[in-house]
Amino acid sequence: MARYDVVIVGAGLGGLTAGAILARAGRKVLVVERSNSVGGAASSYKSGELFVEGSLHETSDPHDPRDPKHDVLTRAGVIDAVKWIPSGAFYQARGGPLDQPFLMPDDFDAARRALTERFPEARRGIEQLLGEMARIASAMATISQGREALKNPRQALRALSGLIPIVRDWPLSLSKKLDRVFGDNEAVKCALAANLSYFHDDPATLWWIYFAMAQGSYLQSGGRYVQGGSQRLSSALARAIKVAGGEVLVRRVVSSIALGDGAKSITHTAKDGSDPRTVQCAQIIGNAAPAALEPLMQADAAEQLNQSYARQAPSTSLFALTLGLKRPPREFGIAAYSTQLLPPWMKRLTDYAQGAALMAEEPGERMPPMSVVDYAAIDSGVPAPPYVLSILGPDLLSNWDASDMDAYREKRGRWQEAIVRYLASIYPGLSEAVVASSFNSALSVRQYLNAPDGAVYGFAPTPPPTIWSNPFRSPRTAISGLYLASAYAGFGGYTGVVQSAGVCADMILRET
Repeated sequence: MARYDVVIVGAGLGGLTAGAILARAGRKVLVVERSNSVGGAASSYKSGELFVEGSLHETSDPHDPRDPKHDVLTRAGVIDAVKWIPSGAFYQARGGPLDQPFLMPDDFDAARRALTERFPEARRGIEQLLGEMARIASAMATISQGREALKNPRQALRALSGLIPIVRDWPLSLSKKLDRVFGDNEAVKCALAANLSYFHDDPATLWWIYFAMAQGSYLQSGGRYVQGGSQRLSSALARAIKVAGGEVLVRRVVSSIALGDGAKSITHTAKDGSDPRTVQCAQIIGNAAPAALEPLMQADAAEQLNQSYARQAPSTSLFALTLGLKRPPREFGIAAYSTQLLPPWMKRLTDYAQGAALMAEEPGERMPPMSVVDYAAIDSGVPAPPYVLSILGPDLLSNWDASDMDAYREKRGRWQEAIVRYLASIYPGLSEAVVASSFNSALSVRQYLNAPDGAVYGFAPTPPPTIWSNPFRSPRTAISGLYLASAYAGFGGYTGVVQSAGVCADMILRET
């Protein structure tokens, strides 16, 4: 029977990152992936002639030493294995309570100037909020570097002083925080949080501190896109594992996980259940939702794992419509790499929460809020023509009925047509330029990523119930020797996943 130090179930971004760090540290690593390629959500692929990006449309700059991904991707050996292309402005926000489009820069100072020029009546609130976000992002960046960074007394003191606003506002949601600072000025709230779907689907249940950390990381270091698509980052991580002596197996399905006080084992098979192989290991990392791991375990271990996460709510899901256009999107008036479209019915930031459930019904006049990404606006490396436009928005698994797949596909097609018509009402001529398309819903997320509830960000980033509560999650599970390296081990998004993978690898290295 083959023996490994660590077996990783799933080759998503978290599992690959943890695996690369561990393999480069001398551990014997095996990664087992059920799909035909590595990457999970961090994938890009061709559908006919259409390039489809899984989900890595923008992240903060990992080359900035303050970015939480910097140290982790450096240790994984891939920070220079791909090109991180600047995305320019953070986003353009338009619609909702904004009477004119607003361009949000990806820099704290420039954002402060742009916001105060557009909303002079809210100057004091803007300076207060961005100042707090900058201190929180800086403090959390220092803390994310681990024990070494905090050995410097001055550095530790600066980090702790930056956390003062965290203590005061610890249990606040984003909407409560913005209400305190801006009152009923809904336009400035929407300008500041137009890209809400990057994190969650409801500002009333999004933890303010998490928003400050995540949004602040973009404004601290700037937005970046992996040139050529997120598949290049995932493939680089897989190569790093192999170069360091590890193994990455695709088209293999883990059928069971045996946990014990001593050696552990997993059994994996071909996709059709044939060719079972069992390997032993000292530690197991799950790059999957705990609920997806439970059926693979003995009943007592599955129950223990289930109970330890019973109070965690799943995150939102997303729909993703990819359009191939015969002409560049800028010719239709799309003016930024990332555009946040807020629908006309959205009068307050809290109205955003209504968007996630709209696809439960047939399309009508009300469209959900959307993020529109134009890869031709930057040096993305995305092949064209057709020119690729990605449209994303909040979605729920409950919006879709999988009992009749023909009816599901027909309804999905009607929503696609409605979204294209809506876009053409804002950008005239766009619908006539569509030559290819691909539409993934929350049901697609569940099917392709094995994500319960179609959750794309792991557990929901909800506020802690009290100031004494700890909302931070750990890669260590309730079961000895079983770890998580994914959004379920920290926060969602690429920065959160990479950060949790680094923490996971460090735990294993320290404990062994």
